[in-house]
Amino acid sequence: MDFKNLISHSKEYGFIYPSSEIYDGLSAVYDYGPYGSELKNNIKQYWWKSMVQMHENIVGIDAAIFMHPKTWKASGHVDAFNDPLVDNKDSKKRYRADQLIEGYAEKIEAKIQKDVDKARERFGDSFDEQMFRATNPRCIERQAEIDKVLKDLAEAMRLGDMEGLGNLIRDLDITDPESGSKNWTEVRQFNLMFNTQLGNIAGEETKLYLRPETAQGIFVNFLNVQKSTRQKIPFGIAQIGKAFRNEIVARQFIFRMREFEQMEMQFFVRPGEEMKWYEYWKETRLKWHLALGTPASKLRFHDHDNLAHYANAAVDIQYDFPFGFRELEGIHSRTDFDLSQHQALSGKKLQYFDPELNENYVPYVVETSIGCDRMFLAMMSESLRQEVVPDADGKESTRDVLKLHPSLAPVKVAVLPLLKNKEELTKAASDVYDKLKTKFLCQYDEKDAIGRRYRRQDAIGTPYCVTIDFDTLENNTVTIRDRDTLEQVRIGIDEVSGFVGEKVDFSNIL
Repeated sequence: MDFKNLISHSKEYGFIYPSSEIYDGLSAVYDYGPYGSELKNNIKQYWWKSMVQMHENIVGIDAAIFMHPKTWKASGHVDAFNDPLVDNKDSKKRYRADQLIEGYAEKIEAKIQKDVDKARERFGDSFDEQMFRATNPRCIERQAEIDKVLKDLAEAMRLGDMEGLGNLIRDLDITDPESGSKNWTEVRQFNLMFNTQLGNIAGEETKLYLRPETAQGIFVNFLNVQKSTRQKIPFGIAQIGKAFRNEIVARQFIFRMREFEQMEMQFFVRPGEEMKWYEYWKETRLKWHLALGTPASKLRFHDHDNLAHYANAAVDIQYDFPFGFRELEGIHSRTDFDLSQHQALSGKKLQYFDPELNENYVPYVVETSIGCDRMFLAMMSESLRQEVVPDADGKESTRDVLKLHPSLAPVKVAVLPLLKNKEELTKAASDVYDKLKTKFLCQYDEKDAIGRRYRRQDAIGTPYCVTIDFDTLENNTVTIRDRDTLEQVRIGIDEVSGFVGEKVDFSNIL
């Protein structure tokens, strides 16, 4: 299903609404509706269980959004948390310079892909894409151009060379995506942190920032957590929380927002062992995504061309969104940068005494960081389908169905009386609903024909529908319908809870 349909489906069925919509909305800010908030909570629950519950050496915290301003000086955010921005003088639109250049490279890749698709059509089953890309002169030439562009971009970003980025935009003849104009301003740096005042007196000494990431709350609490939980290295600290970035060029629905939620874990290790753990977390996190049924072809590792100032290794797990492969999760080897910086600026020792080595040291850190909102978008993108299915009368119709993993589905089971004007059916259905609602998030629905009610549940991703009919009154059995296969089986009322519980339990994917 295309991206526009995904966005409209999200609003129509209560997953995501534009924020403050009655006031014409607020750009790049969204509200999660009744089903969206449930799906988001289930994603967070899956992450938390896999990180904290499944690892005896990982614990969780919930640090405050506001932190002492020196935190962001030590972390480098005050001086270096910038995006390179450029304006088009004709369209008056503002863009991120690095994204314009990446977009240029993506257009060349699209041309390569077009040639690949044509060749596949021509050669059929015998086609070898890897060989074609490596030997076709036009593909080789285009790939060389992509490599050079991305190398020049990475170098300019590493050096903070705004003039170099501007020259690259002009040399590549990059045009404004909306107007086609090449009339660009100089590229400038723009700090992404929101700031406010502590109390009602303005001034530098009272300036506070809305945190641009959740990681620093973990670092400043490193010793508190280690001592109170008596953890030995290696150990991790996990956190789920809101972060805020003043994105000038926010786009692609909830992919890039100004207020978003992160699921981060910082894993503290001995210096020199960070690469072993970096590889471990790369593979572990990829398995976490695959366990939900996401095809391996939709996920890939992408090594960073331009390492952050604190990292000695960094890789993204990218997902193939409707607008192409983009970052879903980052795994970074942050060295001892953060703890050392906080130790230097605060004057407080942030060291660990290793009883095996009989020495103190500042631990190194391997980070896994995933955007909860991006994970939500990936799950919606992966799950939303339009299918032609048989109706009750034997004819075919189209349904929108959200094939979420049952553990993530907002509503686990819907209880539907066959007819709403038969009191004995509605009473029996209400009794079943009352029994199930203590175990799962359920829905009771008696409005419209049964087929239409099935379609509504399909659209919000409900994996099982329980129908109460006249046989139920005779023998205490119900029909349970599977969302994906459309298969219907009869089971006893007392068996429904166990049947559904077994299918939706998180232990199936943990």
